[in-house]
Formats: sequence, C-alpha cells, structure tokens
Amino acid sequence: MLVAFSVAPSGGGSDSVAEVVAEAVRVVRESGLPHETTSMFTTIEAETWDEAMDVVKRAVEAVQARSSRVSLVLKADIRPGYTDQLTAKVERIDEALGEA
Repeated sequence: MLVAFSVAPSGGGSDSVAEVVAEAVRVVRESGLPHETTSMFTTIEAETWDEAMDVVKRAVEAVQARSSRVSLVLKADIRPGYTDQLTAKVERIDEALGEA
C-alpha cells in the first residue's frame, strides 16, 4: 500500500513551516519504511493499513507538538499483493514515455 500525505501546522504566524514539517519527515525516515519526500507530499510504502497509519499518526503528533492546529491531507493506493510500487509505478510511466 502507498500512502501519500502532507502534514503541516495551520494558523501559525509564519509563512515558513519547514522546521516543523521536518519533524514529521524525521518520523517517516526513522520508520524504516520505503519513502519519498517531494515539495508537496511524503509517500510511504507499507505492508498493512496499521503500519502506514501508525507512521502518519506519529508524523501528525510530531507537528502537533509544535503547533496547536494541524492540517493533514492523505491519499492511499491500497493494492494487496503488490510491493515496490513506490518506484515501479514511476518506472511504468517512464516506459510508456519511452524513457526507460
């Protein structure tokens, strides 16, 4: 299963949220799960719903520790029996474009 999510403090006095978001990314990186962080989302790959949601919950809690209000956006691709989809999905697109 792939879970893409964005967690950030909401309602703060600064336009920059990098330091607080970094705490959420730290949780993801320390989880040991395959992951990718881009400018808008972090995507993790987990075997189970519980494993994925545990990381998301802890990332939210890391932001919540520094902010009284938190925004969370989450999208999941639940496809039992498939692994390595974090990279395989992109590889299939590259193949379709003749870039593989």
